[in-house]
This record gives sequence, C-alpha cells and structure tokens, in this order.
Amino acid sequence: MPNYIGPVLMAVVITVFAVASLVGAGILRPHRDVGAKLEAYESGMPATGDTRGQHQVKFYMVAMLFVAFDLELVFLYPWAVHFASLTELGEKLYMAGLMTLFVVFLAVADLVAWKMGVFDWAVHEG
Repeated sequence: MPNYIGPVLMAVVITVFAVASLVGAGILRPHRDVGAKLEAYESGMPATGDTRGQHQVKFYMVAMLFVAFDLELVFLYPWAVHFASLTELGEKLYMAGLMTLFVVFLAVADLVAWKMGVFDWAVHEG
C-alpha cells in the first residue's frame, strides 16, 4: 500500500464530513425570517441615527505596525540564542552592533509612523 493513501483518505473523509455538516445544517435549520433578526444590533440598544455613515478606520495601520514589530521579535530571539553562544569579544561586539542598527531602524520607523499620525485616533472635523 503506497504511503500517500492514508493522508489522501483522511483529506477525503474531512472534506465529506465538512460538506455533509454544511448541507445538513442548511436542511435542518428553521426557515422563518424574523424581522428583528434583520435589524442592526449594538449591545442591546436600539440603533439611533443613520447607521450608513462613513467611518474612519485607522486600525489597519496599527495592525500592520504590530506585524512589523512582531517580526522584529521573530528575528530577535534566534539572534539572542546565537549571541549567547559566541565566545570572542569581537564577534559579540559585531553582533551587538548589528542588532543595535536593526532596533534603531525600527525605532526610526516607529517615529515616522507617529509623525504621520498613525497613532492619532481622534476624529478631526474639517
């Protein structure tokens, strides 16, 4: 029996189960439309005013910065493990200098983002 039969069979079983679950849920669910379910819901309070207005969404920039600084930690950990294994002073100074440049570069990027107003969440009229 070939080695790939097991994973292929497992993928087929998973796919059949997923499709059967979705079809079964669609068939078994109640089919009645309730008007209240079609209204906007916000913490149990009735909606006031026009809910179709435009909103500024600035969170995506903060999320992108989070990913960038999270990647910094991804590179910082293996560097720290390798740095601990170094024995000569010259190697340690070189590696410390490289990481200092890396951290300074990211700090400058953070300052640039701050100057661009990425962290300013206030709504400005005008």
